[in-house]
Order: sequence, then structure tokens, then C-alpha cells
Amino acid sequence: MGSFNRKNNLIQTYSLVLIDVACVLVSYVCSFYLRYRGTEHLRQTDLVICLGLTLFCVLYGVLLDWNHYIFRRGYFEELVAVIKYALSMTILLGFTVFILRQGEAFSRLVFGWYGIFNIVLTYIMHTLFKKFLSVYYKKSASSEKVMLVTYREYVGELLTDVRKDHEWSYEIMAIALMDATVDETEKDIDGIPIVANGAGIMDGLTSEVMDAAFLYLPGMGRDAVERIINYFETMGVKCYYSVGDFRHRGSMQSIGDFAGHLVITYENQATDYRRRAIKRVFDVIGSVIGLILTAVLTPFIALAIKLNSRGPVFFKQTRIGRNGRRFTMYKFRSMYTDAEERKSELLMDNEVDGLMFKMKDDPRITGVGKFLRKTSLDELPQFLNVLKGDMSLVGTRPPTEDEFERYSPHYRRRLSITPGLTGMWQVSGRSDIHSFDDVVALDLEYIDNWSLLLDLKILLQTIIVVFTGRGSK
Repeated sequence: MGSFNRKNNLIQTYSLVLIDVACVLVSYVCSFYLRYRGTEHLRQTDLVICLGLTLFCVLYGVLLDWNHYIFRRGYFEELVAVIKYALSMTILLGFTVFILRQGEAFSRLVFGWYGIFNIVLTYIMHTLFKKFLSVYYKKSASSEKVMLVTYREYVGELLTDVRKDHEWSYEIMAIALMDATVDETEKDIDGIPIVANGAGIMDGLTSEVMDAAFLYLPGMGRDAVERIINYFETMGVKCYYSVGDFRHRGSMQSIGDFAGHLVITYENQATDYRRRAIKRVFDVIGSVIGLILTAVLTPFIALAIKLNSRGPVFFKQTRIGRNGRRFTMYKFRSMYTDAEERKSELLMDNEVDGLMFKMKDDPRITGVGKFLRKTSLDELPQFLNVLKGDMSLVGTRPPTEDEFERYSPHYRRRLSITPGLTGMWQVSGRSDIHSFDDVVALDLEYIDNWSLLLDLKILLQTIIVVFTGRGSK
């Protein structure tokens, strides 16, 4: 939880510093333009003043961290905070002009307009920033989806704590009640669905969308708590376990907080979020390059598909992404349009043991489809999924809905990361593997040993596999 808090604080702090710097520069240029009806009179002194204001803005935001509690400030409190900040900035501007001995050359109107513009712009941008994170980001697929695990009597209090926390980075998506006597007609609490309750509570959670679980279980024995934590860890789901509402926190540097509660965080592998950010940058760059290639090849592939069989050029299917998120995956169509209906007839010929379907000489595949699959050209539209963030360049392959619904907690852990276009099992001979357990083992090996260098290695191996056709059908 400590790194979770640090990550969010850094994102919040530096995003607001960039916003404040932009407001400072725009305010100064606008005030200068309003005074002189243009910017051609900007002097070296003005550039020095802008540099000084920018430096002050960064130091004020980072060292004083005046925006740390921005989400707890109402509209009026935000205005007061912005005015105090802007006045400090305006006083600095006057002091800078005095030190540079430019008082006579510096327009008082620029001085006044700058103060007004900076207050208005900063207040508007802060308000929009809070709205974006609290309303849009929190409800988006990018935020952390949390399941609340507790007893019925504590739910109302805990949801109140969550609302008071004003945290933008997570959303309570579901509630699991440990009570064996819960009213089964109660389907939700404050609009949040109750997905499980009673003695068999853990049996129905495998298919839920869930990045983390917040456990508030006062009075439960240590062994029982450990079993629950082990269950979530097996699925690759992070656990925030509340250790109580201790008020003295000064010496507790290794314990984080969640909705005002002290928690110990349990997770299989705590990944450096900075490396994850770098991975996402590479995904965006790679997907843009891939989409350019896709745009060049699409007319030729589309013509071949249309000439070979009736039906659409593109195939769309709902797949399961990170921690149970649903998304639409795109491919060039390589099968006949009735392929899904005919699948049940071919299950006896499945060459993979377990929750995956693979068949040599699959009769549902068209003539052009065989070529597209052998060369992996059918995968090209998935670069759009990578750009959208549903997938990554490297990861685990996303299962279909019917496969996912039959997952055990152990299998589900392969979805604890963003699925990818390629991965360990693809470069290990995707058609030479005949057991789904082997696929899972390779996926978990990737998850446990993930690094940017490993991603690069897999991408290079994928290029070799594609050009040699090794392991393809």
C-alpha cells in the first residue's frame, strides 16, 4: 500500500505542478498581450520573469505540497487556496521586477492583469482536474477496482469512510459479506452489488472484476483471515487487510492506509509503477507503428478475405482482460462466419487439455485464413486494442468469456496483468503446447519474472517466430 500511496501522490503532485506552470505562462502572455495588443514587445526581462515564476511554481508545488489535500477542498476552500498561492506569486513578481530594477519599464497593467488571469485560470484548471479524476478516471477501466469483504453491520460505516477519503484512484465495485445469515434478497448496498455471502463466499468470486480486496474483518481468527488472503493471492489479487483504527501513526512508515484505515498490503509481486509507465509508453509507440502497417496492408487483406468467403473483414469478440475486465478484441476474420456455432461439434477433436481450444486443420478456417494465421497477419488489428490500453504488446493471451467462467483461482492469476499480443507461450511454440496447464505455467513464469528486458527479448523472439512460422498453424 505504501507504493500505491506514493504513486498516486506523485501523479497528483506533478500533474498539478504542470497545470500550474501552464497557467502561469498563459497568464503572463495573456496579460502582456492585453496590455500591448501583441507579444512582439516581449523583452529578455520578460523571459527571465517567466523563468522565475515557473521556478517558484515548481518549488511551491513540490516543496510545500500545497495541493496534497486538493480533493478534500470544496469550491470555496479551493478558491481561497488558489488566491493565497496567486498572491504569493504576484508578490514574487513584484519583488523580481524590483531586483531587476525594471520598475519603470514594467507595466502596472501587466502586473494587475497577470494576478487576475492566474487566479481565474488556476481555479478553473484545478476544478476541471478534480472533476476529471473523481468523475471520469475513477469510473474508467484504468482505476483500481476493489471488492469490499466484511460483515453486514460494518458496510455502511466503511462506505462512508470511502466517500470521506475522496480518493480518485480506486472504485468499490462489489461487496462480499462474510455473514452466514445475510438476507439473500438484498442484492446491493448503496448501488454496489453484493456478489457473495455466507459460508461459501469464496466460491463465486473468481469471475468478478477485481484488482484488489479490502478486508475489514474484526473478530475473525488469524487462520481464517490467512485462508482468505491466500485465496486472493492465488488469483493474483492484491489484499488490503485492515489492522484497526490506530490514531498514532508517526512511527508506522511501512503501513499504508485505505479509506482512513491502517492496512497491511499483501500481493504476489509489487511492481515498480515507473517501469509500468515505461512499458505503457512502449506500447503506445509500438501500437502506432503497428497501426500504420495495418493501414497499409488492410486493403490487400480485406480484398483477399472478401474474395475467399462471405462475411465481414474484421472479427470482433468479447475477451477477458486484466483482472476480469471485458473488452472487444479485433482481428482479421480467418474463419467462416458460423465458426462459433460449429465449435461445439469439434470439441472432441480439441488438441489442448484444459480450458483452451486448438485443433490442427480446423475446418472452420478459410483458405485465406490459414495464410493469415501462419503469418500472424490476422492479429494486426489488435494494435488498436494495445493503443486503447485493453492489451499490451507483451503479456498473457486473453481468454474468451466461456473459458474465463470456468477458471480456478490458480488459473485466474494469469489475468493479474494486462493481456498481450504475444507472450511466453507463443514464442515457446504456440501450437506445440498441448496442455493448458503448460500455458498457465509459462504465463505465471512471465508474471513472476517480468522486466522490460524480458519484454524486449519476447518481442525479438516473436519476430523470429513470425518470419520462420515456427509453432504456427
